[in-house]
Amino acid sequence: MSDKKSIFLETHNINNRASGLGTFNYELIKGLSTLEFNDLELTLNSAKPELLKHEFSDKFKYHKYSSLSRHPLFRIRKKYDLWHSVNQNIKVEPFFNTNYLLTVHDIHFVEEVSSDKSYKLHKLFKKKLERSTAITYISEFAKKNTHEHFNVPNVPEYIIYNGNPVSTILNTSNFVSAVPVDKPFFYSIGDFIERKNFGSIILMMKEIKDFNLIISGNNDKKYGEEIKKLITDNGLSNQVFLTGRVSDEGKQFYMKNCTAFLFPSIREGFGLPPIEAMSFGKPIFLSDKTSLPEIGGDVSNYWTNFDPEYMKEILFNGLTNFENNKTEIENQLKRRATSFDWKIAAAEYLKVYRGI
Repeated sequence: MSDKKSIFLETHNINNRASGLGTFNYELIKGLSTLEFNDLELTLNSAKPELLKHEFSDKFKYHKYSSLSRHPLFRIRKKYDLWHSVNQNIKVEPFFNTNYLLTVHDIHFVEEVSSDKSYKLHKLFKKKLERSTAITYISEFAKKNTHEHFNVPNVPEYIIYNGNPVSTILNTSNFVSAVPVDKPFFYSIGDFIERKNFGSIILMMKEIKDFNLIISGNNDKKYGEEIKKLITDNGLSNQVFLTGRVSDEGKQFYMKNCTAFLFPSIREGFGLPPIEAMSFGKPIFLSDKTSLPEIGGDVSNYWTNFDPEYMKEILFNGLTNFENNKTEIENQLKRRATSFDWKIAAAEYLKVYRGI
């Protein structure tokens, strides 16, 4: 009989790499796969375990995810020494009471959907907190925000920052952009949801003549339609361009070639795109809200409000400063990007597993 401790990682969003949570699941597992853990047996939950097995072979055990397992009656009945709930909104739970690690990314649902305590996500999250043996947060802000809205049990808590998703700089010389790149441009990327606040940088573009703005991300939902209308209504169709979803090669092409990276989001549990843009030594402009100052540190520029003229002023002051100290700031940005490392994050999670 094995004396290894068994750990179940509830990672079923792993195949949805277009989402932040899918990326988190995948990058954490990739980080873990580079480390030694002969004392532990890690099982991954995925609808397509064969894909993971192809990539990671016998480093992990694999469990085939079924949507039925979201229902209490069909919960997974195998008993593990530790269950890691890798995302706070997951309905998949263990059948038995066992050691339980919860990773909290954000509790945006409190501000965005409902602060009503009877709201289903609220109840689900409260239950997860109550069964936790330990909790990890992806930022100081995520921890602070959770404590503001919930009674957090008196269990060990840890902050483990995400790593930088850009592990390889790709060759983008053959990439063909579907939108014009003949003029200098600013770049932004994210899911088209209201908290991303893309409207603020679009209205700022009314004040700016010699640059374009390119925004990538899934824009076929309600907020995407509002943004398209905002662009047309303000006569910016030949200056602001939406690429839709973009490949890794496309994303790196725009980050490599933009004049600056803009991220005016008003709520982020962490915010990976600014770190990706730092990898290319690009000047970064962020809102000063929620977790973004933790990400951008003192090498980024911040907007404290979204008045278009003020935003333009911060942008051009920051660009001037960047041009005047280019080598130094580029190096600082790249250094900061490398300080966020999935291998380091994965090692921290292993430490927490062993501690439990």
